[in-house]
Amino acid sequence: MSTQKLFDTKVLRVKPESIKFSPNAFLDGSLPTILDPNTEVALREAARIIRDTDDTVAFPTETVYGLGGSSLNDDSVLNIYKAKNRPSDNPLISHISSIDQLNRKIYGDTNLHPSELLKHIPKSYHNLINTLWPGPLTILLPVPPHDTNTLSKLTTADQPTFAVRIPSNPVARALIALSDTPIAAPSANASTRPSPTLASHVYHDLQGKIPLILDGGACKVGVESTVVDGLCSPPLLLRPGGFTYEDIRYVGGEFWANCKVESTKSVKADEKVRTPGMKYKHYAPSAKVVLLLPSDDKDKEKKLELFKQLFSKEIHDNPGVQKIAILTTKYLDNIKDSELENYKNCDLIIKTLGHDGEEIQANLFAELRQVDETDKVDLIFVEGIPEEEEGLAVMNRLRKAAANNCIAF
Repeated sequence: MSTQKLFDTKVLRVKPESIKFSPNAFLDGSLPTILDPNTEVALREAARIIRDTDDTVAFPTETVYGLGGSSLNDDSVLNIYKAKNRPSDNPLISHISSIDQLNRKIYGDTNLHPSELLKHIPKSYHNLINTLWPGPLTILLPVPPHDTNTLSKLTTADQPTFAVRIPSNPVARALIALSDTPIAAPSANASTRPSPTLASHVYHDLQGKIPLILDGGACKVGVESTVVDGLCSPPLLLRPGGFTYEDIRYVGGEFWANCKVESTKSVKADEKVRTPGMKYKHYAPSAKVVLLLPSDDKDKEKKLELFKQLFSKEIHDNPGVQKIAILTTKYLDNIKDSELENYKNCDLIIKTLGHDGEEIQANLFAELRQVDETDKVDLIFVEGIPEEEEGLAVMNRLRKAAANNCIAF
Protein backbone atom coordinates (compact mmCIF):
# COMPACT_ATOMS: atom_id res chain seq x y z
CA MET A 1 0.00 0.00 0.00
CA SER A 2 1.11 3.55 -0.70
CA THR A 3 1.71 6.15 1.98
CA GLN A 4 -1.48 7.34 3.63
CA LYS A 5 -2.52 10.94 3.02
CA LEU A 6 -2.89 13.34 5.92
CA PHE A 7 -6.02 15.48 6.28
CA ASP A 8 -7.28 18.40 8.28
CA THR A 9 -10.38 16.46 9.29
CA LYS A 10 -13.60 18.50 9.18
CA VAL A 11 -16.61 17.68 11.35
CA LEU A 12 -19.86 18.98 9.84
CA ARG A 13 -23.05 18.87 11.90
CA VAL A 14 -26.13 17.65 10.05
CA LYS A 15 -29.78 17.41 11.10
CA PRO A 16 -31.26 13.96 10.40
CA GLU A 17 -34.78 15.24 11.12
CA SER A 18 -34.50 17.68 8.19
CA ILE A 19 -34.16 14.85 5.64
CA LYS A 20 -37.40 13.45 4.21
CA PHE A 21 -37.85 10.39 1.96
CA SER A 22 -40.97 9.23 0.15
CA PRO A 23 -42.37 5.87 1.34
CA ASN A 24 -41.16 4.09 -1.82
CA ALA A 25 -37.73 5.73 -2.03
CA PHE A 26 -35.96 2.57 -0.83
CA LEU A 27 -37.51 0.76 -3.81
CA ASP A 28 -37.44 3.27 -6.68
CA GLY A 29 -34.49 5.44 -5.65
CA SER A 30 -36.37 8.74 -5.30
CA LEU A 31 -34.11 11.45 -3.92
CA PRO A 32 -34.81 12.97 -0.50
CA THR A 33 -36.01 16.45 0.31
CA ILE A 34 -33.57 18.24 2.64
CA LEU A 35 -35.12 21.11 4.58
CA ASP A 36 -32.01 22.43 6.34
CA PRO A 37 -29.61 24.26 3.95
CA ASN A 38 -26.48 23.53 6.00
CA THR A 39 -27.32 19.84 6.12
CA GLU A 40 -27.77 19.77 2.35
CA VAL A 41 -24.44 21.53 1.76
CA ALA A 42 -22.62 19.07 4.04
CA LEU A 43 -24.28 16.06 2.44
CA ARG A 44 -23.49 17.23 -1.08
CA GLU A 45 -19.85 17.79 -0.14
CA ALA A 46 -19.66 14.29 1.33
CA ALA A 47 -21.42 12.85 -1.74
CA ARG A 48 -18.93 14.57 -4.03
CA ILE A 49 -16.03 13.00 -2.12
CA ILE A 50 -17.59 9.54 -2.42
CA ARG A 51 -18.57 9.91 -6.08
CA ASP A 52 -15.66 11.87 -7.56
CA THR A 53 -12.57 11.01 -5.48
CA ASP A 54 -10.81 8.04 -3.91
CA ASP A 55 -11.18 9.47 -0.40
CA THR A 56 -13.49 8.39 2.40
CA VAL A 57 -16.18 9.96 4.60
CA ALA A 58 -17.42 9.00 8.06
CA PHE A 59 -21.18 9.18 8.56
CA PRO A 60 -23.84 8.05 11.04
CA THR A 61 -26.02 5.02 10.52
CA GLU A 62 -28.69 3.70 12.87
CA THR A 63 -26.19 1.06 14.09
CA VAL A 64 -22.75 2.71 14.43
CA TYR A 65 -20.79 5.35 12.48
CA GLY A 66 -19.48 4.03 9.17
CA LEU A 67 -16.34 4.86 7.22
CA GLY A 68 -17.44 5.00 3.61
CA GLY A 69 -15.85 4.81 0.19
CA SER A 70 -17.17 3.69 -3.19
CA SER A 71 -17.80 -0.08 -3.32
CA LEU A 72 -16.93 0.14 -7.02
CA ASN A 73 -13.51 1.78 -6.64
CA ASP A 74 -10.41 -0.20 -5.63
CA ASP A 75 -8.56 2.92 -4.44
CA SER A 76 -11.48 4.08 -2.29
CA VAL A 77 -11.68 0.68 -0.61
CA LEU A 78 -7.91 0.66 -0.10
CA ASN A 79 -8.23 4.02 1.64
CA ILE A 80 -10.80 2.55 4.02
CA TYR A 81 -8.37 -0.23 4.92
CA LYS A 82 -5.54 2.27 5.35
CA ALA A 83 -7.47 4.65 7.60
CA LYS A 84 -8.64 1.81 9.85
CA ASN A 85 -5.46 -0.26 9.60
CA ARG A 86 -7.84 -3.09 8.72
CA PRO A 87 -6.81 -6.47 7.24
CA SER A 88 -7.71 -6.53 3.54
CA ASP A 89 -9.18 -10.05 3.64
CA ASN A 90 -11.99 -8.83 5.91
CA PRO A 91 -15.01 -8.22 3.60
CA LEU A 92 -16.96 -4.97 3.65
CA ILE A 93 -20.72 -4.38 3.60
CA SER A 94 -22.01 -2.38 0.65
CA HIS A 95 -24.64 0.17 1.67
CA ILE A 96 -27.24 1.14 -0.92
CA SER A 97 -30.06 3.69 -0.85
CA SER A 98 -32.55 1.64 -2.86
CA ILE A 99 -33.14 -1.63 -4.65
CA ASP A 100 -33.20 0.39 -7.88
CA GLN A 101 -29.61 1.45 -7.11
CA LEU A 102 -28.62 -2.17 -6.44
CA ASN A 103 -29.97 -3.18 -9.85
CA ARG A 104 -28.41 -0.28 -11.76
CA LYS A 105 -25.07 0.19 -10.07
CA ILE A 106 -24.09 -3.34 -9.04
CA TYR A 107 -25.94 -5.65 -11.43
CA GLY A 108 -25.92 -3.28 -14.43
CA ASP A 109 -29.68 -3.58 -15.10
CA THR A 110 -30.82 -0.09 -16.04
CA ASN A 111 -34.22 -0.68 -17.64
CA LEU A 112 -35.97 -3.18 -15.42
CA HIS A 113 -39.76 -3.23 -15.35
CA PRO A 114 -41.19 -2.48 -11.86
CA SER A 115 -42.35 -6.10 -11.67
CA GLU A 116 -38.68 -7.17 -11.96
CA LEU A 117 -37.47 -4.98 -9.09
CA LEU A 118 -36.43 -7.96 -6.95
CA LYS A 119 -34.89 -9.87 -9.87
CA HIS A 120 -31.46 -10.11 -8.23
CA ILE A 121 -32.66 -10.85 -4.69
CA PRO A 122 -33.53 -14.53 -4.01
CA LYS A 123 -37.05 -15.24 -2.75
CA SER A 124 -35.61 -16.49 0.55
CA TYR A 125 -34.98 -12.85 1.49
CA HIS A 126 -38.23 -11.26 0.29
CA ASN A 127 -40.16 -11.44 3.58
CA LEU A 128 -37.15 -10.08 5.47
CA ILE A 129 -36.41 -7.10 3.24
CA ASN A 130 -40.09 -6.21 2.72
CA THR A 131 -40.36 -5.74 6.49
CA LEU A 132 -36.85 -4.93 7.75
CA TRP A 133 -35.42 -2.69 5.01
CA PRO A 134 -34.43 0.07 5.42
CA GLY A 135 -32.83 -1.07 8.66
CA PRO A 136 -29.97 -2.93 10.37
CA LEU A 137 -30.21 -6.10 8.26
CA THR A 138 -27.42 -7.22 5.92
CA ILE A 139 -27.95 -10.03 3.41
CA LEU A 140 -25.52 -12.01 1.28
CA LEU A 141 -26.08 -11.95 -2.49
CA PRO A 142 -24.20 -13.61 -5.35
CA VAL A 143 -21.56 -11.42 -6.96
CA PRO A 144 -22.72 -10.54 -10.49
CA PRO A 145 -21.19 -12.41 -13.44
CA HIS A 146 -17.67 -11.34 -14.35
CA ASP A 147 -18.70 -9.46 -17.51
CA THR A 148 -21.20 -7.25 -15.65
CA ASN A 149 -19.73 -7.07 -12.13
CA THR A 150 -18.85 -3.54 -11.01
CA LEU A 151 -17.93 -4.32 -7.39
CA SER A 152 -14.31 -3.95 -6.38
CA LYS A 153 -12.79 -7.31 -5.46
CA LEU A 154 -11.45 -5.51 -2.40
CA THR A 155 -15.04 -4.93 -1.24
CA THR A 156 -15.90 -8.62 -1.49
CA ALA A 157 -12.43 -9.91 -0.46
CA ASP A 158 -12.60 -11.71 -3.85
CA GLN A 159 -15.42 -14.01 -2.76
CA PRO A 160 -18.46 -15.25 -4.74
CA THR A 161 -20.89 -13.38 -2.47
CA PHE A 162 -21.15 -9.82 -1.23
CA ALA A 163 -22.92 -8.27 1.76
CA VAL A 164 -25.45 -5.48 1.26
CA ARG A 165 -28.01 -3.47 3.22
CA ILE A 166 -30.17 -0.32 3.06
CA PRO A 167 -29.63 1.71 6.24
CA SER A 168 -32.57 3.50 7.83
CA ASN A 169 -30.62 6.49 9.18
CA PRO A 170 -31.68 9.44 6.96
CA VAL A 171 -28.14 10.89 6.83
CA ALA A 172 -26.71 7.61 5.56
CA ARG A 173 -29.55 7.10 3.08
CA ALA A 174 -29.25 10.65 1.76
CA LEU A 175 -25.49 10.41 1.34
CA ILE A 176 -25.79 7.18 -0.65
CA ALA A 177 -28.68 8.53 -2.73
CA LEU A 178 -27.01 11.87 -3.53
CA SER A 179 -23.73 10.21 -4.51
CA ASP A 180 -25.68 7.49 -6.39
CA THR A 181 -22.87 5.18 -5.38
CA PRO A 182 -22.98 1.96 -3.34
CA ILE A 183 -20.84 2.74 -0.31
CA ALA A 184 -18.55 0.17 1.29
CA ALA A 185 -18.53 1.06 4.97
CA PRO A 186 -17.16 -0.78 7.98
CA SER A 187 -17.37 0.90 11.37
CA ALA A 188 -15.47 4.20 11.48
CA ASN A 189 -12.97 3.23 14.16
CA ALA A 190 -9.37 2.12 14.26
CA SER A 191 -9.32 -1.63 13.66
CA THR A 192 -9.82 -3.73 16.84
CA ARG A 193 -11.24 -0.77 18.82
CA PRO A 194 -14.84 -0.48 20.11
CA SER A 195 -17.17 0.71 17.37
CA PRO A 196 -18.08 4.43 17.32
CA THR A 197 -21.59 5.59 18.16
CA LEU A 198 -20.73 9.32 18.31
CA ALA A 199 -18.84 11.56 15.88
CA SER A 200 -16.37 12.30 18.70
CA HIS A 201 -15.46 8.58 18.79
CA VAL A 202 -14.64 8.74 15.08
CA TYR A 203 -12.55 11.87 15.53
CA HIS A 204 -10.63 10.23 18.39
CA ASP A 205 -9.61 7.30 16.17
CA LEU A 206 -9.37 8.76 12.67
CA GLN A 207 -8.53 12.45 13.02
CA GLY A 208 -6.00 13.34 10.31
CA LYS A 209 -6.69 10.12 8.39
CA ILE A 210 -9.96 11.11 6.67
CA PRO A 211 -11.18 14.43 5.21
CA LEU A 212 -14.73 14.61 6.60
CA ILE A 213 -17.01 13.39 9.39
CA LEU A 214 -20.76 14.00 9.20
CA ASP A 215 -22.01 14.47 12.77
CA GLY A 216 -25.61 13.30 12.96
CA GLY A 217 -25.71 12.70 16.70
CA ALA A 218 -25.79 9.42 18.62
CA CYS A 219 -26.56 6.13 16.87
CA LYS A 220 -29.82 4.64 18.13
CA VAL A 221 -29.16 0.88 17.80
CA GLY A 222 -25.58 0.89 19.08
CA VAL A 223 -24.29 -2.37 17.55
CA GLU A 224 -23.67 -3.32 13.93
CA SER A 225 -26.26 -4.80 11.59
CA THR A 226 -27.46 -8.39 11.68
CA VAL A 227 -25.90 -10.41 8.85
CA VAL A 228 -27.78 -13.38 7.39
CA ASP A 229 -27.10 -15.90 4.63
CA GLY A 230 -30.24 -17.03 2.84
CA LEU A 231 -28.31 -18.60 -0.04
CA CYS A 232 -27.91 -21.88 1.86
CA SER A 233 -30.37 -24.26 3.47
CA PRO A 234 -30.88 -24.12 6.35
CA PRO A 235 -30.13 -20.37 6.36
CA LEU A 236 -27.55 -18.89 8.70
CA LEU A 237 -27.35 -15.94 11.05
CA LEU A 238 -23.69 -15.02 10.52
CA ARG A 239 -23.54 -12.02 12.86
CA PRO A 240 -26.10 -11.02 15.50
CA GLY A 241 -26.89 -7.32 15.47
CA GLY A 242 -29.61 -4.69 15.28
CA PHE A 243 -32.36 -7.23 14.56
CA THR A 244 -32.57 -10.21 16.88
CA TYR A 245 -32.46 -13.89 15.93
CA GLU A 246 -36.09 -14.03 17.05
CA ASP A 247 -36.92 -11.15 14.66
CA ILE A 248 -35.35 -13.02 11.75
CA ARG A 249 -37.22 -16.25 12.43
CA TYR A 250 -40.54 -14.49 12.99
CA VAL A 251 -40.39 -12.13 10.00
CA GLY A 252 -38.58 -14.45 7.59
CA GLY A 253 -41.33 -17.02 7.28
CA GLU A 254 -41.12 -20.78 6.92
CA PHE A 255 -37.70 -20.83 5.25
CA TRP A 256 -36.13 -19.08 8.26
CA ALA A 257 -37.86 -21.19 10.93
CA ASN A 258 -34.79 -23.45 11.13
CA CYS A 259 -32.23 -20.64 10.88
CA LYS A 260 -28.92 -21.67 12.42
CA VAL A 261 -26.56 -19.37 14.30
CA GLU A 262 -22.93 -19.28 13.13
CA SER A 263 -21.05 -20.71 16.08
CA THR A 264 -17.46 -20.73 14.83
CA LYS A 265 -15.26 -19.63 17.74
CA SER A 266 -12.00 -19.30 15.79
CA VAL A 267 -11.01 -18.90 12.17
CA LYS A 268 -7.75 -20.09 10.63
CA ALA A 269 -5.31 -17.47 9.38
CA ASP A 270 -5.80 -18.48 5.72
CA GLU A 271 -9.55 -19.03 5.95
CA LYS A 272 -11.91 -16.70 4.11
CA VAL A 273 -14.90 -15.30 5.99
CA ARG A 274 -18.15 -14.06 4.47
CA THR A 275 -18.90 -11.22 6.84
CA PRO A 276 -17.03 -8.72 9.04
CA GLY A 277 -16.40 -9.54 12.68
CA MET A 278 -15.70 -13.26 12.30
CA LYS A 279 -11.91 -13.43 12.02
CA TYR A 280 -9.97 -10.69 13.74
CA LYS A 281 -9.80 -9.06 17.15
CA HIS A 282 -12.73 -6.67 17.51
CA TYR A 283 -14.32 -4.12 19.83
CA ALA A 284 -11.43 -4.19 22.33
CA PRO A 285 -10.57 -1.32 24.70
CA SER A 286 -6.94 -0.80 25.67
CA ALA A 287 -7.79 -1.83 29.24
CA LYS A 288 -8.22 -5.48 30.20
CA VAL A 289 -11.87 -6.54 30.06
CA VAL A 290 -13.32 -9.24 32.33
CA LEU A 291 -16.74 -10.45 31.19
CA LEU A 292 -19.02 -11.92 33.83
CA LEU A 293 -21.11 -14.65 32.21
CA PRO A 294 -24.64 -14.93 33.62
CA SER A 295 -25.60 -18.23 35.26
CA ASP A 296 -28.93 -19.80 36.18
CA ASP A 297 -28.49 -18.76 39.81
CA LYS A 298 -30.77 -15.77 40.43
CA ASP A 299 -29.74 -15.17 44.06
CA LYS A 300 -28.53 -11.55 44.14
CA GLU A 301 -26.69 -11.86 47.45
CA LYS A 302 -24.75 -14.90 46.22
CA LYS A 303 -23.81 -13.04 43.06
CA LEU A 304 -22.58 -10.03 45.03
CA GLU A 305 -20.43 -12.27 47.23
CA LEU A 306 -19.03 -14.08 44.19
CA PHE A 307 -18.21 -10.80 42.50
CA LYS A 308 -16.38 -9.55 45.61
CA GLN A 309 -14.21 -12.68 45.47
CA LEU A 310 -13.54 -12.28 41.75
CA PHE A 311 -12.76 -8.60 42.23
CA SER A 312 -10.26 -9.31 45.03
CA LYS A 313 -8.56 -12.00 42.95
CA GLU A 314 -8.13 -9.70 39.95
CA ILE A 315 -6.64 -6.99 42.19
CA HIS A 316 -4.29 -9.50 43.75
CA ASP A 317 -3.23 -10.92 40.37
CA ASN A 318 -2.77 -7.49 38.77
CA PRO A 319 -0.90 -5.32 41.30
CA GLY A 320 -0.31 -2.52 38.79
CA VAL A 321 -4.02 -1.76 38.46
CA GLN A 322 -4.86 1.75 39.70
CA LYS A 323 -8.24 2.53 38.15
CA ILE A 324 -11.15 0.13 37.66
CA ALA A 325 -14.53 0.37 35.94
CA ILE A 326 -17.52 -1.83 36.71
CA LEU A 327 -20.24 -1.77 34.04
CA THR A 328 -23.40 -3.27 35.48
CA THR A 329 -26.70 -4.56 34.10
CA LYS A 330 -28.90 -6.39 36.63
CA TYR A 331 -27.39 -7.96 39.73
CA LEU A 332 -24.58 -5.47 40.36
CA ASP A 333 -26.56 -2.32 39.65
CA ASN A 334 -26.60 -1.21 43.29
CA ILE A 335 -23.09 -2.22 44.25
CA LYS A 336 -21.05 0.39 46.13
CA ASP A 337 -17.31 0.78 46.34
CA SER A 338 -17.53 0.47 50.14
CA GLU A 339 -18.65 -3.14 49.63
CA LEU A 340 -15.46 -4.04 47.77
CA GLU A 341 -12.59 -4.88 50.05
CA ASN A 342 -8.96 -5.13 49.03
CA TYR A 343 -9.10 -2.57 46.30
CA LYS A 344 -6.39 -0.64 48.13
CA ASN A 345 -5.85 2.76 46.57
CA CYS A 346 -7.63 2.01 43.30
CA ASP A 347 -10.11 4.50 41.90
CA LEU A 348 -13.47 2.91 41.12
CA ILE A 349 -16.01 3.92 38.47
CA ILE A 350 -19.36 2.13 38.68
CA LYS A 351 -21.83 2.71 35.84
CA THR A 352 -24.94 0.95 34.58
CA LEU A 353 -25.23 -0.09 30.94
CA GLY A 354 -29.01 -0.14 31.26
CA HIS A 355 -31.80 -2.36 32.45
CA ASP A 356 -33.20 -3.89 29.24
CA GLY A 357 -31.66 -5.32 26.10
CA GLU A 358 -32.23 -2.31 23.84
CA GLU A 359 -30.81 0.14 26.37
CA ILE A 360 -27.76 -2.02 27.10
CA GLN A 361 -27.14 -2.52 23.38
CA ALA A 362 -27.38 1.21 22.63
CA ASN A 363 -25.01 2.16 25.47
CA LEU A 364 -22.46 -0.64 25.13
CA PHE A 365 -19.77 0.83 22.89
CA ALA A 366 -20.13 4.38 24.17
CA GLU A 367 -19.60 3.28 27.79
CA LEU A 368 -16.65 1.06 26.89
CA ARG A 369 -15.06 4.01 25.11
CA GLN A 370 -15.87 6.42 27.95
CA VAL A 371 -14.14 4.38 30.68
CA ASP A 372 -11.25 3.41 28.40
CA GLU A 373 -10.44 6.62 26.51
CA THR A 374 -11.70 9.37 28.82
CA ASP A 375 -11.51 7.82 32.28
CA LYS A 376 -8.40 5.80 31.30
CA VAL A 377 -9.07 2.81 33.52
CA ASP A 378 -6.73 -0.18 33.67
CA LEU A 379 -9.38 -2.86 34.19
CA ILE A 380 -13.04 -3.17 33.17
CA PHE A 381 -15.54 -5.60 34.65
CA VAL A 382 -18.69 -6.02 32.56
CA GLU A 383 -21.77 -7.82 33.82
CA GLY A 384 -23.10 -9.92 30.94
CA ILE A 385 -26.72 -10.70 30.08
CA PRO A 386 -28.51 -13.84 28.81
CA GLU A 387 -27.89 -14.61 25.14
CA GLU A 388 -31.44 -14.10 23.94
CA GLU A 389 -33.10 -11.23 22.05
CA GLU A 390 -30.64 -8.27 22.08
CA GLY A 391 -28.39 -10.24 24.44
CA LEU A 392 -27.08 -12.39 21.58
CA ALA A 393 -25.52 -9.35 19.86
CA VAL A 394 -24.40 -7.75 23.14
CA MET A 395 -22.61 -10.89 24.32
CA ASN A 396 -21.10 -11.47 20.87
CA ARG A 397 -19.41 -8.07 21.10
CA LEU A 398 -18.44 -8.44 24.75
CA ARG A 399 -16.81 -11.84 24.25
CA LYS A 400 -14.62 -10.30 21.56
CA ALA A 401 -13.89 -7.20 23.66
CA ALA A 402 -12.82 -9.46 26.53
CA ALA A 403 -10.77 -11.70 24.23
CA ASN A 404 -12.80 -14.54 25.77
CA ASN A 405 -11.53 -13.59 29.25
CA CYS A 406 -14.85 -14.74 30.70
CA ILE A 407 -15.84 -15.87 34.19
CA ALA A 408 -19.10 -17.65 35.13
CA PHE A 409 -21.12 -15.42 37.42
